Amino acid sequence: MLPKGLLKEYSHALSFVLRGLDVSAIFIAGLLAYYWKFGDIDLPDRYFVALVIATVMTPWLFRIFNIYESIRAKSFGQHLKSLAKAICALLVLLAGLAFFTKKGDDFSRSWFALWSVFSFILLISFRASLLVFLRFMRSRGLNERRVVILGSGDLRDKLTETVQEAIWTGFRIVALLEDHVPVALTEIEGVPVVKTPEDLSGYIRQNEIDELWLVMPLSAEDRIKNILHELRHLTVTTRLVLDIFGLDLLNHSIAHLAGFPVLNIRSTPMTGVNRFTKAIEDRVLASLILLMISPLLLVIAIAVKCSSPGPVFYRQKRISWNGKEFDMLKFRTMPVDAEAKTGPVWATSGENRATKIGTFLRKTSLDELPQFINVLYGDMSIVGPRPERLVFVEEFKDKIPGYMQKHLVKAGITGWAQINGWRGNTSLEKRIEYDLYYIENWSLWFDLQIIFLTLFQGFIHKNAY
Repeated sequence: MLPKGLLKEYSHALSFVLRGLDVSAIFIAGLLAYYWKFGDIDLPDRYFVALVIATVMTPWLFRIFNIYESIRAKSFGQHLKSLAKAICALLVLLAGLAFFTKKGDDFSRSWFALWSVFSFILLISFRASLLVFLRFMRSRGLNERRVVILGSGDLRDKLTETVQEAIWTGFRIVALLEDHVPVALTEIEGVPVVKTPEDLSGYIRQNEIDELWLVMPLSAEDRIKNILHELRHLTVTTRLVLDIFGLDLLNHSIAHLAGFPVLNIRSTPMTGVNRFTKAIEDRVLASLILLMISPLLLVIAIAVKCSSPGPVFYRQKRISWNGKEFDMLKFRTMPVDAEAKTGPVWATSGENRATKIGTFLRKTSLDELPQFINVLYGDMSIVGPRPERLVFVEEFKDKIPGYMQKHLVKAGITGWAQINGWRGNTSLEKRIEYDLYYIENWSLWFDLQIIFLTLFQGFIHKNAY
């Protein structure tokens, strides 16, 4: 656990450096483009303001396109492809802002084009230079920590692979120690696998080891105590990587409870500041969205009322946070007696229960718009796992692993599963997998990313019916 946290600490530090480089690249590219076009760098106020707006938007937008995630799991070429998409999105947003504020004529189009080209060149150059610098430091042993891992199993192998690929951490794994080494096993990821020496403290002194990482299961308490006793006279940093990943973990962390260290195996991220942030996000955005779409809501309400007898809204009991029921609002898309004979049934492709206007509303997901009212009431969030009816919750909770864990947060209008295509009559297992990933990785920025992507790919979908 601790090395994982340490890796995150290094990763966050590198991410902070990259943000600084990106902001600098965007601003410097604007200056270079202006100099190339006009022959000086004495920016008029309007150009300076444009550069400031772009630099403020850059970290937020680049995060949406996963620019600051570690690139060890993908090639540098894939990273550059994501970078190009992020730059294009930034330019589109800036052009749209200039259009809506009617300021487009105040700027040179050729300057804007040059700014785009220089931005991409500088962003690539900065990243390449940083990677070369990190590789140089690591190859010279600068700021390097010599590490030995003692343990075995898949967790040990995965940890070794991760550290070996993460050159920026400064960790160098010298050896993998194992009490019972298989004959055929000589190395993993280029690191030699050797039998644990009888004189472990002497081995650590002789090889100038800075850190010892113990990869042990929870049942290895006696073995861990013996190792710590043997190393009691050394100053080597010792970390315990608990082999807990066979457990059903969700939003796990290490905390202190009444002075005792505890492992949170399953917990909601919506506590403390996070809960307050999520509430503010929901109320503010829902209020703004309802204000903007109010004319559309009126038009749809009239169309629904004229399509068939019955109310405009359809209220349906759904399950949200902590398993609580609430009345979810939708525009009515079926006749009022559509389920009188069948009872609750799962919506499927090709069914003909909906009215003509209802079919259109379902295809475009416009029938979901009244749920922003649910968000204002506090029953739902804008982003979260989609809520289900109690009858289906009871049916799925024993069939789908981890199904009930999606209720550790409020149900949402849109979600990570929905924008990835897992909606309608698709795999429930995959949908829950994406819902649990959202809960595990929740952040305000992740919510904004999902909302942003929903605008482009979340409404009209082949599985919306």
